[in-house]
Amino acid sequence: MIHGINHVAISTENLERLVSFYVNLLGFEEVFKLNWEVGDEKLDSITGLKDSSARIVMLKCGNACVEIFEYITPTPKSSDQGRPVCDHGITHICLQVTDLQSEHERLSRAGMNFHCSPQEVGDLGVTYGRDPDGNVIELLEAPADSNFSILAA
Repeated sequence: MIHGINHVAISTENLERLVSFYVNLLGFEEVFKLNWEVGDEKLDSITGLKDSSARIVMLKCGNACVEIFEYITPTPKSSDQGRPVCDHGITHICLQVTDLQSEHERLSRAGMNFHCSPQEVGDLGVTYGRDPDGNVIELLEAPADSNFSILAA
């Protein structure tokens, strides 16, 4: 039986930079760190990679976790930091907020790039921005009684 989403994982070329963004700017907390070296047959089997090695940090905010990987081996391909959200792959991570306008202003002042200012979509407030690696982060403000809300009514 599936109960829900446990975490989303992101691969980065700069673990410290991305962890700092999620912790210091977005308020996530570090849950654990893990390093694995080449030769871990179980992790090679799980990831479908040969001779893999990586550094990992698991972060948590509210009921959601983000796992950040920096693969050492095999050598990863660079990603397009401006990848359109219509391209295949994870399109975005959604963070529910209160006071969307204030969060948008705070994050903009800190250097986060947004596609647009907060928009109203029905009774929701929404905007998309990007983390330092170009991954899209949606900020969502939803009334507590909305089907989109993760907050208790």
